[in-house]
Amino acid sequence: MSHSTDSTDRTDRTDSTERADGAPSAEGTGVRTVSRRRLLGTATATGVAGLAAGAAGGAFGQAAAAEPGEPALSTLGSTRVPFHGVHQPGITTPLQSRGQLVAFDLAGDAGRRGAAALLRRWSTLAAALMAGRPDEAGTGIADDAGPASLTFTFGFGPGFFDATGLTAQRPEALRPLPAFSHDALDEARSNGDLWVQIGADDPLVAFEALRAVRRAAEGTARVRWRMAGFHRSPGATARPSTGRNLMGQVDGTNNPSPDDPDFERHVFVPADGEPAWMAGGSYAVVRRIRMLLDDWEGLTGEERERVLGRRRSDGAPLTGGSETSPVDLAATHPDGSPVIPANAHVRVTAPESNGGATMLRRSFSYDDGFREDGAPDAGLLFVCWQADPLRSFVTVQRKLDRGDALSAFVRHEASGLFAVPGGAAEDEYVGQRLLEG
Repeated sequence: MSHSTDSTDRTDRTDSTERADGAPSAEGTGVRTVSRRRLLGTATATGVAGLAAGAAGGAFGQAAAAEPGEPALSTLGSTRVPFHGVHQPGITTPLQSRGQLVAFDLAGDAGRRGAAALLRRWSTLAAALMAGRPDEAGTGIADDAGPASLTFTFGFGPGFFDATGLTAQRPEALRPLPAFSHDALDEARSNGDLWVQIGADDPLVAFEALRAVRRAAEGTARVRWRMAGFHRSPGATARPSTGRNLMGQVDGTNNPSPDDPDFERHVFVPADGEPAWMAGGSYAVVRRIRMLLDDWEGLTGEERERVLGRRRSDGAPLTGGSETSPVDLAATHPDGSPVIPANAHVRVTAPESNGGATMLRRSFSYDDGFREDGAPDAGLLFVCWQADPLRSFVTVQRKLDRGDALSAFVRHEASGLFAVPGGAAEDEYVGQRLLEG
């Protein structure tokens, strides 16, 4: 698994205040407008703390309160994430408990005009559903729920630019990822012209959003692949804590934070970056990483910790301290052997071992049942964000290829790289600067 120990977003929620009166119109989207909720700032009841103000570019959680005489939604259901902003939602947004990842290929006759119309439909639909408006064209499975931190994030694969006649605008950073020695990639479940990431804290809200996106694409794009994931539900632990992956390891330690002075530089394309239409955007690497859980569970607890370089109990490095303590890569035992083994995952992935390569990891676990051989088909839907995938993901993955103890227990089975443009302004749709520039 790529970067598994430190692979899940742990950015936290903050409070903000906004009224529903100024929300985007739902006209023509198949979403009916309702007036029963107005948006008020709230302190979350799930024990999740605040995201640094100004860092998320509009990705702040807000709560919708019931109108007088109506029962109030819980904070979990009422939390709302704005669609419009400098950056798209779903990047610095706190990781939700449910995720749907889906890729589409454009129809042969869609062209640039069809793609623009689709992105316009998707953007209008996303803004309405994220505001908590029920989907009129759907079955109503989520009508009695709040937005539940629903987010949509839209990206373009390399083939999108050929299909729309915009090859000259394809970013250099979107060149194909190199082959890695541990890859066993299924092309049918990899890549795609368009990629949509959906997140929500309620499975029915996430599923309804997926159905709405697919329905809006009919006639313009067809589904290439879809993957469903999950994360720990907010409030499931006695106090806020980093989640665990299916190997039982604390997963998300040392993820960069919007508080970091160089966070924007590592994660987002600068305003003067190239190409100009990617300003405020980011590049997403998506990998389906199956965990060989039967083999992993056959190790002793001490053996597992040596593979990772961290304690299972609290995520602290084997060199001591707490989860957030710096990893002392120079520490040795009395006999001179390193406390953190030479091929331990935490050593191999450390920024100081990779020329400072940094990425924001925001992954979901998945469970797709059992394979024909009886082994679990489960693992990590690894998603990482960076301003330059060659300097970040590729640098670290090449290091993992050369000797990571965890590689014996994972299989990379699907992969994709997508250019995710900056967020849409109130009067824009995602990708408008590319498609109409």
